[in-house]
Amino acid sequence: MTTPQPAIPARKRPMKLNTLVTLMLSAVIVLVLLSVHMFYFFQIGASTRAQLEDKAMAVARTLARSPEIQQALTQPVANANIQPIAKAVEESNNLLFITVTNMDGIRYSHRNPELVGKHFIGEDIGPALRGHENVSVNKGSLAKALRVFTPVYNAEDRQIGVVAIGISLDAVTDQINESRWSIIWTILIGTLAGAIGTLVLVRVLKRILFGLEPYEISTLFEQRQAILNSVKEGVVAMDDQAQVTLVNQAARTLLNEPSSSGMIDNEGIDDASVINQHLRDVLHSGRARRDEELNVNGRLLLCNTVPVRSQGRIIGAVCTFRDKTEISRLMQRLTGMVNYVDALRERSHEFMNKLHVILGLLHMKNYAQVEAYILKTANNYQTEIGYLLDRIKSPVIAGFLLSKINRASDCGHRLTISDASFVPDSGNEDQMAALITVVGNLVENAIDALSEQTEGEIHVMLHYQNGWLACEVSDDGPGIEPANLATIFDKGFSTKGENRGVGLFLLKQQTENLGGGVTVESEPGVFTQFLVQLPWDGGNQSA
Repeated sequence: MTTPQPAIPARKRPMKLNTLVTLMLSAVIVLVLLSVHMFYFFQIGASTRAQLEDKAMAVARTLARSPEIQQALTQPVANANIQPIAKAVEESNNLLFITVTNMDGIRYSHRNPELVGKHFIGEDIGPALRGHENVSVNKGSLAKALRVFTPVYNAEDRQIGVVAIGISLDAVTDQINESRWSIIWTILIGTLAGAIGTLVLVRVLKRILFGLEPYEISTLFEQRQAILNSVKEGVVAMDDQAQVTLVNQAARTLLNEPSSSGMIDNEGIDDASVINQHLRDVLHSGRARRDEELNVNGRLLLCNTVPVRSQGRIIGAVCTFRDKTEISRLMQRLTGMVNYVDALRERSHEFMNKLHVILGLLHMKNYAQVEAYILKTANNYQTEIGYLLDRIKSPVIAGFLLSKINRASDCGHRLTISDASFVPDSGNEDQMAALITVVGNLVENAIDALSEQTEGEIHVMLHYQNGWLACEVSDDGPGIEPANLATIFDKGFSTKGENRGVGLFLLKQQTENLGGGVTVESEPGVFTQFLVQLPWDGGNQSA
């Protein structure tokens, strides 16, 4: 019975961008506006009270300097004419009261005429009677009020009385609240404007981000990084300002650049590097360059560089590249396998024909000839194939050699494998690929050299000893001119025409990359012999 697998918990869906930005900006706006409101809430109270105090004090000073008031204070209360003046000023300035007293505190005016001639109520008049202006909050005969006091002097600068003005605290509170409501309305309008602005900003951001949510962008970025760093091809990208914007790990390895320290792989690329110049050329020309070979730090790279376009405009360029030696090695491995299959196919047809011969002899009951035919076939197999498979332990190499034997035979020549040959199997794929390159190029060159003669001889000897494999390929063709021996391994050198001269170049490059070497000896009209030494992980195996 299959044990049920526990369900994978659903990943909590992150908050959407519009919700997140709206909440955050709204919170910031509200916080700022509330802070401003709290600041002005207290500032307005103090400021409004100060304004009312200044207003009341200004009115009191004006009355104290009035000649009519000064003249009236020199007369008895009954004869003074201050009450009409005080009442007019009181009503025009919306004051609770205006009271003028003499130096004994006797009222010469009051909102309530019945209190004229009575003593002023409150000890806060004391400083004013001593010649000092003062402000207080106190309750008199009317109500609790904000009260200001200023002394009155005559022409001889002698104090003759006091002007007291009162403003109702309710009026002060009303004016403060009125000012605060204007701030509240400002805050509400600001909050509404901020919310509208936030919605507009969110729409703009969504359009810039192609409608993607932040978590979707981060997921795409992680996937992009994983994909770029998992491919074997080097990838280098450049923007329209010729600035490198991307270098994956494979590119850093191929270019011998240090690894990037950040999430964005755009560090450590030399502006003067061949790849950089290649990208700039494509960026400026707008034309793709495909399958070009670039020599970077002694390594041959096969590059494809294309401009990146958006809405008909070039916005950058991207270059992908891979080690050409590795590509050649893969092609050679594939060629080796194909040759092995072809060799097996040819042998299968050959053995099918032999089976038909045996079947015919059996039908004719010619048993003696059947026996002789089978013995001959077995001996031929042991000589041609069995011996080879016994000495060449790698099926791929053995099949490759068989295919070359058949190839030489088809061209009218004879290829023989030395009886002294022995090749143990190697687990090193680079060494296997290098051997296929060596044998394949040298045998093909020998067949080409023998193209103008018949029944040519090609001799191959592969011998392993103490970690090294010696590969010797010789032929009895026309040979190589002494003047060409020094340049025969140069790229592009060939006596066979254009678009040739790559095989021996790759052979030498791949051999030297593994730490081996190659030499050539030739006598024109007699022979040519190549000797290649390759390191080989064959252990202690022997023939």
